[in-house]
Amino acid sequence: MSIDIDAVISDMLSAIKKSVDADWNDIRGYAKQILENEKETISELADQRLKGEITEEELTSELKDEKDTIEAELKAIQVMTKAMAQRAANAAIDILLNAIRSVL
Repeated sequence: MSIDIDAVISDMLSAIKKSVDADWNDIRGYAKQILENEKETISELADQRLKGEITEEELTSELKDEKDTIEAELKAIQVMTKAMAQRAANAAIDILLNAIRSVL
């Protein structure tokens, strides 16, 4: 018995998309890369559980670690996106300020 890990990754991306809604276009590529980076580990955990090599409790514990890793990486994206937004806002305000100064 096995799972289609590519389908699972796709579903995980869909879940992320729904949870971030309007910010999806900003983080889509990063989110895909994060899950691709975790794909092997996720696949191994699924296989180990399906083969009975780890218990449900062990799987739950390992998936909590994976969730923490993904969350930390997504938070890093949020900081990057915030920084990009700050730069864009600063640039826009600088344009306005320079326009006002040029008239004075």
